[in-house]
Formats: sequence, C-alpha cells, structure tokens
Amino acid sequence: MTANGSTISLAELDAVRVYGLPMRTRFRGITRRQGVLLGGPAGWGEFCPFEDYDDAASVPWLAAALEACAGDWPEPVRDQVPVNCTVPAVDAAKAHAIVAASGCTTAKVKVAERSQTPADDVERVAAVRDALGPTGAIRVDANAAWDVDTAIARIAELDRAAGGLEYVEQPSPTIEDLAAVRRKVQVRIAADESIRRAEDPLKVAVAEAADVAVLKAAPLGGVRRALRVAEACGLPCVVSSAVETSVGLAAQLALAGALPELPFACGLGTMSLLDGDVVSDSLVPRAGVLPVPRRAPLPDPARVAAATPGAEDQRRWLDRLVRVHTLLTTR
Repeated sequence: MTANGSTISLAELDAVRVYGLPMRTRFRGITRRQGVLLGGPAGWGEFCPFEDYDDAASVPWLAAALEACAGDWPEPVRDQVPVNCTVPAVDAAKAHAIVAASGCTTAKVKVAERSQTPADDVERVAAVRDALGPTGAIRVDANAAWDVDTAIARIAELDRAAGGLEYVEQPSPTIEDLAAVRRKVQVRIAADESIRRAEDPLKVAVAEAADVAVLKAAPLGGVRRALRVAEACGLPCVVSSAVETSVGLAAQLALAGALPELPFACGLGTMSLLDGDVVSDSLVPRAGVLPVPRRAPLPDPARVAAATPGAEDQRRWLDRLVRVHTLLTTR
C-alpha cells in the first residue's frame, strides 16, 4: 500500500522471482525458507508468509512487499539499529559459539522446543550468559508454548539461569494468559504473536498484557501501518525479523529506523539463520548494529538463479501470490 492508500498491481511489477534457501538450523519448524521477490517501480519487496498462514492472513505480507516496491517507506530518524543475535534451540555448546561469534551484546534464545526438556533450555541460557558476560542482555522466546502455571515456573528458572532476563517473548498463547503471567512474574513480558496474528493488534495494550510490543512490518501490513500500531499501543517496541532474505529484512530495518524511540536491541540479525542470500551484500550485523537502508538491496541475478526452486514450488508460490493479491485488491 502506498501512502495515499493505492495499491500497485502485479501487472505493474518489473520482476517476480520465487526463491528457496536452506536454513542452517531448523527454526520455527522449518528447514527451508521460501518466498517471492517482487521488483517494482521504486524498489524491491519480499512476499514470504509462512506456510501456516492462509491466504487471508497473508494479505498484510503482500501489502508490505508492495509498499517496498512503491518506495513508500518513511524517513528514518536514525542511521543504524542495534540488534540481538538469535540462538535457535541448539545445544549449549553451539549456543555459546553463536553468541561469542556474533559481536552482539544482546541475545534472543529460543526455548520450549517440543523435542527438548526444561533442563535443555536452562543449559542453553546459562551458556549464553557465559558467552555474553555479566553485562549482556538475554531475552527468551517461548513462541506461546506454555500455559500460565508452566510459564510462571519456567520464567523463574530461566531468569535464575540468565542472572536476570531482559524479557520473555510470548510465553503463552492468549492475551488473557499473557496478562495472568505478567501479574505473577517480575520479568517483562513481550507480545509477538498476540500482535502480529491478532485481528486487533492493540488489544494487548488495552488488556495490560505486555510490557513490550514486538513488531514485524510484513505481518502488520508494511512499515507505515506498523508505525501506526506502535504509536497507538503506547508500549516500548522491538522490531523483529520474519526470517526473510536481505530484501525483506530491509523493510524491518526501515521500521526500526523510523520509530521515534528504540529502547531495546532489535531481532534483525537473522541472516545467520539462512544458508545463503539473494543479494551480494547481505544485511549482516557488524559490531552488533545494522545500517538503516532507504531501499531494499538489489537482488543479484546469479544468486537468485541459484536459489530458484523447482517448477512445482514456483507454481505453488505464484498461485499463492495471485490469490492473495486478489484478496488484497478486493477488500
């Protein structure tokens, strides 16, 4: 969507390219990240809703991609964004190595993986604390895995292992559960799924269910709409990646760059999760920061060709793109 509410049609795009890249580690239940790169009159966007998003839930993702194609990002208020490193649900030794190599002073640690135990989470968090040293910040993400009582118990254990957690992201699935957990723990609660997958992303603030709002430009419909959500919810905000290539990640950085205040490091150091990229100059943090781009980086033709999946996957994604575009333009 552009600033005046108009929509670029698919016919106005200069290029449409399906990509598929392997993940270095299984993350969010997937081992391969796929999507579509869209080249428009003023830039590139990325359409990459996860497989569990139906067509209706994928509409905001396409709106965000078309916003980028139209060159419709707001002016930034900062030139760079501090980022955290992301630690998947790996063993303690690998978690330590990821953090030590990252150059970041904040780490986001995945916990509550179904195939693992609470002890695995405690060991991972303790290893991350050792790698960061006493002054680094640790946040954990449970992806809505816990009921209220389990969340209260696990948060206490992980807070001790971390020597103090910065916050816990989406410990439980519902807004009511988040509010109940928040009343019982001393650690900040951050809402992610309860914002990006909600019909009304402001309910979290109204219910006093979180201390921090995690924003993602793509599932919220673009940078400008995410900024409106940030202003309306009145909570401190963290911008997080949806595990895109550098093309889509640029939109998340544009959002982080435009927020009036940015009190926390952002979850945008995620290119390390992908085995490859579609651009030649990937958006990889240096010394724990990323620059705020004015446009997405240009895809490299050779890298895009190397990442092009088979005919069946291409057809599936192109069909999905057309269906979602139809929904977008008829709303």
